[in-house]
Amino acid sequence: MLAKFSYRRPASIQEATAAASRTEARILAGGTDLLGCLRDGVFQASRLVSINGIKELKGIRPRAGGGLRIGALTTLTEIAGNQQILDSYPVLAQAAAAVGSPQLRNQGTLGGNLCQRPRCWYFRGDFHCLRKGGETCFAAAGQNQLHAILGGYECFMVHPSDTAPALVALDAKVSVAGRRGTRQMPLASFFVLPKASLVKENVLEPGDVVAEVLLEAPPSGTRGAYRKVRERGSFDFALAGAAIVLAMAEGKVRTARVVLSGVAPVPWRSAEAEQALVGKQLDAATAGVAAAAAVKAAVPLGENGYKVPLVRGILEETLIALAV
Repeated sequence: MLAKFSYRRPASIQEATAAASRTEARILAGGTDLLGCLRDGVFQASRLVSINGIKELKGIRPRAGGGLRIGALTTLTEIAGNQQILDSYPVLAQAAAAVGSPQLRNQGTLGGNLCQRPRCWYFRGDFHCLRKGGETCFAAAGQNQLHAILGGYECFMVHPSDTAPALVALDAKVSVAGRRGTRQMPLASFFVLPKASLVKENVLEPGDVVAEVLLEAPPSGTRGAYRKVRERGSFDFALAGAAIVLAMAEGKVRTARVVLSGVAPVPWRSAEAEQALVGKQLDAATAGVAAAAAVKAAVPLGENGYKVPLVRGILEETLIALAV
């Protein structure tokens, strides 16, 4: 049962940021995560601010000088099927297509996918955990087979987004509108590790609205892929996954960005795997070295040690496929 709330549908970003800055106000976009959280009592909202009437937050548009601007209200279905994204940013198209079910992709938005709350069953359940202001991470010594093996600090949630690791691998920027104007930042800086905050997953403040994601034109010789392993093939969150973007030159890897999903509280960029790839021929041997490097610092919990060989297998297979 939903508690009572007021509803606003502003016509501009400025109106939306003003309305969303009120106490217990929540931004409503596709609603696929927000409404479930409200029904389950994960958090409360006395006011919903629907941004669906703001046209400038929708659509995929070219940028001057190359690249794309993707509005935060663009649906995942639109992203997965957009021909320019399929041609130039296949890692993003694959990641968007891997989200949920067709119905969820039709309703869910890019901004919502980046900002969704943790899927930890303690956070979503009747447990006053650290991320809800409590004193205990119940996953640390409880059922933790779906939790983090990298980047955990007191809280061991994993970031649930598929598009986030793909966009971090593409070195995307995000534009955030707030009460003091609009600011841009690398998407990698948008997410917050538990060591920095045990109650926030990103840098958004009250009244902030994710406006759009900015992509640069890919360098020549760029190739990329997103691979996700999940319990249910029809729709599910990642047990583990990887977004990989490589720029090739003269048969060798010139630049590499490797970002893991389903294994850390943020999209986890593996500098170790990238270092193992740059300057090397992309073959099975190089893929194996890079995959091993990616999990060298992993610290599994009691029931999620299987994620270590799973990540290695995902990276090896995906890198070998990109070598073809």
